[in-house]
Amino acid sequence: MNAKLPLAILTTAALAGAGGWFAASHFRGAHDHAPAAKTDSSAKKVLYYQSAMHPWVKADKPGKCTVCGMDLVPVYEGQKGYELAAGTVSLGTNAIQAVHVQTASVSKRPLVRTLRVAGTIDDNDAKHRRLTAYVEGRIEKLHVNYVGAEVKEGEPLATFYSPMLLNAEREYALLFRQSQAAHTYALTAEHKRLLAAAEQRLTRYGLTSAQIAKLPFKAETNHLSEILAPMSGTVVTRDVYEGQFVKEGDKLFELADFFTMWFQFDLYERDFAWVRVGQEVEITVPSAPGKKFVAAIAFIDPNLNDMTRSARVRVELQNPLITVQGKSRRELLHRTYAEALVKLDTPEVLALPRSAVLHTGDRAVVYVDKGGGAYEQRRVKLGRAGEEHWEILDGVKEGENIVTTGNLLIDGQAQLNSQAGESSPAAPVAVAAPKANEPLPSGVKPYPLDVCIVTGLKLGSMGDPPSLIHQGQQFKFCCGACTPKFNEEPAKFLQKLSALTKSAAPQTQNTQKQ
Repeated sequence: MNAKLPLAILTTAALAGAGGWFAASHFRGAHDHAPAAKTDSSAKKVLYYQSAMHPWVKADKPGKCTVCGMDLVPVYEGQKGYELAAGTVSLGTNAIQAVHVQTASVSKRPLVRTLRVAGTIDDNDAKHRRLTAYVEGRIEKLHVNYVGAEVKEGEPLATFYSPMLLNAEREYALLFRQSQAAHTYALTAEHKRLLAAAEQRLTRYGLTSAQIAKLPFKAETNHLSEILAPMSGTVVTRDVYEGQFVKEGDKLFELADFFTMWFQFDLYERDFAWVRVGQEVEITVPSAPGKKFVAAIAFIDPNLNDMTRSARVRVELQNPLITVQGKSRRELLHRTYAEALVKLDTPEVLALPRSAVLHTGDRAVVYVDKGGGAYEQRRVKLGRAGEEHWEILDGVKEGENIVTTGNLLIDGQAQLNSQAGESSPAAPVAVAAPKANEPLPSGVKPYPLDVCIVTGLKLGSMGDPPSLIHQGQQFKFCCGACTPKFNEEPAKFLQKLSALTKSAAPQTQNTQKQ
């Protein structure tokens, strides 16, 4: 009995030791992140220490990652370190200073642009008047006999003789005198009708109310009538001479109101998104060197010219009279050539300095400063181009730092890395997920487990768990060393997560039922 007891104790101890050795070796195998065993690694030379989460952070000695604070992982001779994501370039401090890298933050600001245009100064088309003969007759005298003369409304332009007009004037004067003589008794309805008809006939012959009122006092020997200016303005054309016989409808004068002028220019389709009614325009003309005329856009023609693919834009200008060498004239001349600057602006939009954008074929790319000397290539979608900034529609977020100086050299280094095989031109397998306090992007499924998908260890046992997003699914790891293993076979771990999720679903349902 006593002889058998020591033998049982020895047997139990041996089995326990074997079980402990198996468990220890199994645990090490499940979480072995080093490329080789510890005994082998100790015999090999350490090339450098590298951050698993931020591969561009390297050091000659053990330490912490300058970006995330995690321990640097040793990379031994004969091993391949963690690779950078596609399009990411890592530069040392000396290289950054040599390239003179400068960055600017993505922010919202108004786009500003100045459009240079050319056009002509024309008269106000809405205040243009042609004067024609209302009745046939002869021009006896011209009071305005040159183009460019300034006239006022009611001033005589010419003296006119017309037998038809003279007969109508005398008929009206006779009827009017008869009505005045009959003050002792009431006018008959017929007399009133004849007087009104005679006044209406004179109006059709071009006489004004003031001229008609003076007819009863006109001398019998005066057989001439005056053609008066129907508006104040400038004589643009004169089509008659003294002694010329004209028929009804013949053109006599053409008047234009030069007090308000139109500056008109062509606006092309590419600029339609910028120009709107009310924008300020600075106009210069050769006839007034050094002077600027400031006005606002009043109208944009919605009809495009098929040949030039442009629309007509109108700016209204005030054009007062000025005195030059004792004579008055308009400051802006009719149909003169003019140049203008249209000051364009937009409401606040997400924008970048133009120097930050590189055009490579049909793509526009920028380089985002990721910290620690790493710069990530990012494709962007551009909107309108201002003088100093591009409107950014997609590709970057507000607050990110973008390289504005030195990006050409960084892009050249990225191309060299791609050709040398240091970085893959394809998109990375997984992208870094947001931090713990940041929400996941829309459409991304959260990680459903509380253990690492690679090792099975509990999340948080080795610090803050890093995470990645792959095919719309978030993955979390116990440490950064699991990330490259995931990137080697992402489909394997995606399938594993699907199986674990399905197996956990029935247990959850049974628990809820209980």
